[in-house]
Amino acid sequence: MKMLRGRKLSCASVLLFSVAVAAPQSIVAQSHVVSPGQIQNDVSNASAARQQNQKEVRDFLSSQEAQRAMKSVKVDPQQVTNAVSQLNDTELASLAARSAKAQKDFAAGNIDNHDLLLILVAIAALILIIVAVH
Repeated sequence: MKMLRGRKLSCASVLLFSVAVAAPQSIVAQSHVVSPGQIQNDVSNASAARQQNQKEVRDFLSSQEAQRAMKSVKVDPQQVTNAVSQLNDTELASLAARSAKAQKDFAAGNIDNHDLLLILVAIAALILIIVAVH
């Protein structure tokens, strides 16, 4: 009797395993896998955002005020501009936001030349420090 019960359990296990293996894998996989198109779209969006952030920071650093500010504290503007590409996405996004805010505040008259100079020097120093640490 024990042996018969063991065989029934064994047969049931084999049957259950067979059904699981025979199930279409595409049905199981569809709910857990991201489509290649979605991955490509996400990578493309991330790349575009990074390029836009690099452009914003480089535009800020290439302004006449920024060039004068960096030269006044003996920082090579080209070295700072080149270092922008070495920042990670989070650092770059943060600096792009700060650069945009500083430019808007300066254009609106909320900060003067001296404040802008301090912001520019701080951003340049931050870029160089981040790159040196990496």
